[in-house]
Amino acid sequence: MHRRDLLRAALALGTATVAGRVWAAPRADARLLVVFLRGAYDAAGVVIPTGSDFYYRARPTLALARPSAADPAAALPLDAEWSLHPALRDTILPLFARGQAAFVPFAGTDDVTRSHFETQDTIEMGQAAGAARDYTSGFMARLAAELTRARPVAFAEQVPLIFRGGEPVPNVAIHQVGKPGIDERQARLIASMYRESPLAGAVEEGFRVRDAVYQTVSEHAMQADRGAVSPKGFERAARRIGRLMRDQFTLGFVDVGGWDTHVNQGGASGYLADRLGELGRGLAGFAQEIGPGWAGTVVVVLSEFGRTFRENGNRGTDHGHGSVYWVLGGAVRGGRIAGPQVPADEAHLFQNRDYPVLTDYRALLAGLLARLYGLDQAALRRVFAGVAPADLGLL
Repeated sequence: MHRRDLLRAALALGTATVAGRVWAAPRADARLLVVFLRGAYDAAGVVIPTGSDFYYRARPTLALARPSAADPAAALPLDAEWSLHPALRDTILPLFARGQAAFVPFAGTDDVTRSHFETQDTIEMGQAAGAARDYTSGFMARLAAELTRARPVAFAEQVPLIFRGGEPVPNVAIHQVGKPGIDERQARLIASMYRESPLAGAVEEGFRVRDAVYQTVSEHAMQADRGAVSPKGFERAARRIGRLMRDQFTLGFVDVGGWDTHVNQGGASGYLADRLGELGRGLAGFAQEIGPGWAGTVVVVLSEFGRTFRENGNRGTDHGHGSVYWVLGGAVRGGRIAGPQVPADEAHLFQNRDYPVLTDYRALLAGLLARLYGLDQAALRRVFAGVAPADLGLL
């Protein structure tokens, strides 16, 4: 046991909660969860331009059939031009039908490197790609600094770049939550060591939050083992996140890997379809677990970039540019495809290969934050410097 590491962990929890700075959101019921699909998901294979003849020429083996009630493997119509992957039939499509889900095509960053790591960093920092970058400042950390009584948390093994800077933010490895490494007796000993120290409150609060998180997660895990929840990765994790954000946290981040589909991506079935099924079940489970809080919750699903519009020679897709972002929530004005659009044809491809970016992700998020939290222009500029908010009417 390394006392230095234990104290650091306790402080990271304590100073981000009641014992440390106290935040307060303009709307008491407002919750935000950002879901990052690492690896660049194939947006054109999920929110599908079935109204485009070029889509079918560009993807001879990957294209999904146009909507047909007689074909269960066909794409599911969203409007006259766009359809949804059938793996999301029972999860995301019902949210869309209830007006609680919207999709924003041609969204993304100004980063054109097509590098996973560089573009992921671009998104997490929320800074312009061409400017000098501050790798100690993530946009959700800057957002937390603008709010009061918000309780931020990263559902990750380490605090991600998106939450770096500002006050320490607790992190919970939601995929692998086990019994705390420090038992009750050891926790009392550590607390006693700092009883006369100014850090005493932070240490005690850190252990309190740790124990509360473990209790919530372990109770749900026992329910899942009785068959209430699927044992598969993100589905179970998302339900745990829903319970924790229902009861304790209001500003969350989680990343989901496995979206780099260069080879054998599949169409209506296969690798991508399996990943989508799990993602959809997880997000639907999150909405169920958060309960009445869903009415004040916004979930943004994004990825570092899209993928090539044309399939490659390995029945997959390569690194692209523009993507499709998802916006879900009880208060979302959904049931539609939002934002600027162009035809999904060869003439409008970026560099003759990818979706263009018509909606900057910072502008999209700034518009959502303005509506969700009532942030003024000065506060929004501190979160996303030099960006004019794009109000797409989603809230």
